[in-house]
Amino acid sequence: MGSLYLVRHGQASFGAADYDQLSAKGHEQCRRLGAYWRERGQRFDAVFTGTLRRHAQSLAGIVEGYGEGLPAVALPGLNEYDSEAVVRAIHPGPLGKPSDPETVKQHFRLLRQGLLAWMRGETAPVGMPAHADFAAGVADVLARVLALGVGRHVLIVSSGGPISTAVGQVLDTPPETVVELNLRIRNSALTEFAFNPKRHHLVTFNALPHLDTAEARGLMTHA
Repeated sequence: MGSLYLVRHGQASFGAADYDQLSAKGHEQCRRLGAYWRERGQRFDAVFTGTLRRHAQSLAGIVEGYGEGLPAVALPGLNEYDSEAVVRAIHPGPLGKPSDPETVKQHFRLLRQGLLAWMRGETAPVGMPAHADFAAGVADVLARVLALGVGRHVLIVSSGGPISTAVGQVLDTPPETVVELNLRIRNSALTEFAFNPKRHHLVTFNALPHLDTAEARGLMTHA
């Protein structure tokens, strides 16, 4: 069997004008993940990332903790959906930036509704592909991993949308489950698949072994 490790990027800048930027906490989350792997002698035969800034910055944090380079191939199929476009497709009126518990709650309520509408083909968010094309991009990356062959250890650094989509494809879950998985994935969380020449198998989901100490638990974040 081969092993595929899917990592959600570290904490970005939720609520800021530019979300696609790792916070200092997000960098530290990823640095600790790299150190965790270094201490355990984990090796990688291939590394893939999305093309977003937070993906590259997360890999840079992992490399800092890991202590050696991890050359990566950047693939658009690992990029996140545009959450603002998803929400605007069902709520065209003005919405302020999430800045307090109530507006954050409203944001995620609308995001959940918008994601389901997009996945069912009921909306076409501006500037985004159809969900079928988004899912096909994720499936293509999973197929690339299978083609690497048994015994390989592969790292993917991406976002909650592609990772939850990958889990949904492996487990053949309905859209509602994929959305709930998506909204539960924590920053720098690790999801592991085992794979043979034919398919992937889920091993773990949304784990934070690198933050599982009393000293590091304050680094756990969701957005």
